[in-house]
Amino acid sequence: MPEQFLFAMEVILNGLMAGVLYALVALGFVLIFKASGIFNYAQGVMALFAALTLVGIMDGQIPFSHIINAIFGTELHHFGWHVPALLAIILTAGVMVVFAWLVQRYIFRHLVNQEPIILFMATIGLAYFLEGVGDLMWGSDIKKLDVGLPQGINDWIDVTTFEAFGYGFFIDNLDISATIVAVFLVAALIMFSQYTKQGRALRAVADDHQAALSVGISLNFIWVLVWSIAGFVALVAGIMWGAKSGVQFSLSLIALKALPVLMLGGFTSIPGAIVGGLIIGVGEKLFEFLIGPMVGGATENWFAYVLALLFLVFRPQGLFGEKIIERV
Repeated sequence: MPEQFLFAMEVILNGLMAGVLYALVALGFVLIFKASGIFNYAQGVMALFAALTLVGIMDGQIPFSHIINAIFGTELHHFGWHVPALLAIILTAGVMVVFAWLVQRYIFRHLVNQEPIILFMATIGLAYFLEGVGDLMWGSDIKKLDVGLPQGINDWIDVTTFEAFGYGFFIDNLDISATIVAVFLVAALIMFSQYTKQGRALRAVADDHQAALSVGISLNFIWVLVWSIAGFVALVAGIMWGAKSGVQFSLSLIALKALPVLMLGGFTSIPGAIVGGLIIGVGEKLFEFLIGPMVGGATENWFAYVLALLFLVFRPQGLFGEKIIERV
């Protein structure tokens, strides 16, 4: 009995850790949707692009080296230096800020007052464009990302062992690190939103665009700011997922796992993204543990979407979302 209890505790804790990683991706969706009403399909690709850029900068890789070599007949791939992880993260964050400015300046600035479906289609195009640019800049091979976190793609996995009642269970140290980082990131976002001038302006824009304009808040600045923050969140998510499974193009598919999180927590709630991620993470692990053996396993692939479907039927606004009432 104690062994089964500890095994269940291990499943729950691993579910919580996985839920934190899902919530990191969902946060980027929430930030952009809350401030501009745009559902950013490109959020997963932003995490991929940020991780690719980080690895490229750390390794001193020459951007677009394959194209340059094909044109000039050279065999150059690296500058010959390695950049420390912290400096590379700062430089990559700068790249994501430039990306945010370009997106606002050349795409969404020209789509003001368009229908939501038009804006959504624009983010789909942005996702495929960014994925192609990442491939051309850094190549499509799987890359190892090492920023000092425990690694998850080695022959062994760095774990912490917990013991009780003479039994032990294991927690991946990378998941522990991701949880700590996510807690600090969410706390920083809440502090920024509540106690800074820019954060209050962001909340004002999220509540009412026209009212924010009437008191002198620049929508262009706020949208660049929120895309920059979403880019930084994508960078953090890309680091965590890249360290866990390697930086590869399937990394962009983590956005699909964030969709049930958003449906549970609500598209406009930062706490909802966290709670939704934890519910999905724990729920899919427990369901696989308890029900999986009865149905042949592999329930983690579809459990989150079935749960999201139930929420869409009975509570479409999510746990923390705002219920919209339209009078005609």
